[in-house]
Amino acid sequence: MKEYSNKWKGSIKPKKQRKYLKNAPLHTKRKIMSVNLSKSLRKDAKKRSIPVRKGDKVKILRGTFKGKTAKVEKVLRKDYKLLLEGITIEKKDGTKINYPTHYSNVQIVELDLNDKKRIKEKQKVK
Repeated sequence: MKEYSNKWKGSIKPKKQRKYLKNAPLHTKRKIMSVNLSKSLRKDAKKRSIPVRKGDKVKILRGTFKGKTAKVEKVLRKDYKLLLEGITIEKKDGTKINYPTHYSNVQIVELDLNDKKRIKEKQKVK
């Protein structure tokens, strides 16, 4: 049985859905990790979601840190998680670590436009 197929259209079975997500190549995972935009950005971009990137400012919508706004420090494509600046938890031994947040639980509030490609992408969207 193949690990990943480009011809896969979808399945009702959660096992197959999880398998597709886990075995997807990194360039596909980037597209999958598209995060919805805030209402003001939606009007600007005329798009509902954009792939999340390091430097974007996001608002957390679910979980312990709900309502907080933070900058994306790192995108973990393998695990579909984001590490956010200032969103930390304390371990038993007292050390603080960044709390990994799932991409579906955040909303982009401000785009990082330092990269020329990102600016072109935004203009293309308009």
